Amino acid sequence: MNPHLVCVGGEDHALRIPFLVSLRERGFRVTAVSSGGEAAFSRHGVAHRRYGFDRFANGSEEWGAIRRMRNLISELRPDVVQSFDTKPNLLTPLAVRGKVPVIRTINGLGWTFSSLEPRALGLRPVFCGLQWLSSFWTAATVFQNRDDQAFFERYRLIARGSGRLIRSSGIDVDAFAMARHLAPPAMKMREELGLESAEVVIFVGRLTRQKGVPTLLKAVPRILSKRPDARFVLVGPWESEGPFAVDKSDIDRYAPHVIALGPRRDVPALLGMADLFAFPTQYREGIPRVLLEAGLAGLPIVASRMPGCNDVVEDGWNGYLVSPHDADGLAARIIDVLSDRGRGKIMGGRSVELVREQFALPCVVDQYCDLYKNVLSDRSQGGLVRPAPPILLEENAAKRGLGGASR
Repeated sequence: MNPHLVCVGGEDHALRIPFLVSLRERGFRVTAVSSGGEAAFSRHGVAHRRYGFDRFANGSEEWGAIRRMRNLISELRPDVVQSFDTKPNLLTPLAVRGKVPVIRTINGLGWTFSSLEPRALGLRPVFCGLQWLSSFWTAATVFQNRDDQAFFERYRLIARGSGRLIRSSGIDVDAFAMARHLAPPAMKMREELGLESAEVVIFVGRLTRQKGVPTLLKAVPRILSKRPDARFVLVGPWESEGPFAVDKSDIDRYAPHVIALGPRRDVPALLGMADLFAFPTQYREGIPRVLLEAGLAGLPIVASRMPGCNDVVEDGWNGYLVSPHDADGLAARIIDVLSDRGRGKIMGGRSVELVREQFALPCVVDQYCDLYKNVLSDRSQGGLVRPAPPILLEENAAKRGLGGASR
């Protein structure tokens, strides 16, 4: 009998299709649930159900989302549920309430624990309370980096012994290499973008303030003063990012030195034409997938010294880490790399080996398969579920607001 795994995520859940396909190859019957579209899942033969929720909503709307999730899980009748992303990690255990084992993956603590804005500071105790409450109906909590695991354990947001460290959702090294092989030559892509002789610095991610895009823009004139041929390519959405989005006019102000391409499907090819990857995030990340892709592309990386980033970048070895918000430090390190291309190439080569050895998809999937099998075995013996708090507490917590805790 093949266990039925329902994997819940947000609008970017399609990025985990290689992970889901690998689980299916290991004998699991997989259904994806996300707030995104179905087309990408259908192309890979992965069953998909759409589950709508607003990343930016708060309050009573989320109680309705919990009810909808509860109905969906009752309909799908899984043997085990896996959730990723902030809201699914909170909504899913509260909806299932121990009827099915739930495994949550904490892929970063995001804006709430990175920003010093009053709203973020006010949401932190709410977020912690909801995480603690959700843990009562969680069979295991997976962390992608040790910083997040230490935080949850320090504040007793999970039961003792229920945390696991599995670094990233894995990256399909062979598929990435094939995408690079099938892509147009790097010089052709440069010509199409008017970057023939430029030193290309690329950023991939949501174009939000919290991802550090304003810091990168602030660094642009300082970099150009030393490296006048530098050009900056931004890849990712901004229209979908609500109040966190960088204003398009702020980007256009730096044209033609900065080019915003919007979301793209040819990220491996775009990385292949670049000289350096910049990631000045202000988030507490999980393990940023874009850093793994940049690593496989052989790019030296300049990133913020934040949880998740420091699991991929070792300062001075395969790139540099700088303080978040530090435009001067970011500019200085980008200039250092562009000024010593030989050293940059060595750094990029080290990143390739690091990603292949520590973040390759088969290794990550093996760890998840072992966890699922252990959880299902324990479940059959009547274990895993902690005594639940009164249901009134769940409803009150939902009404206080699940939204905005993290992104």
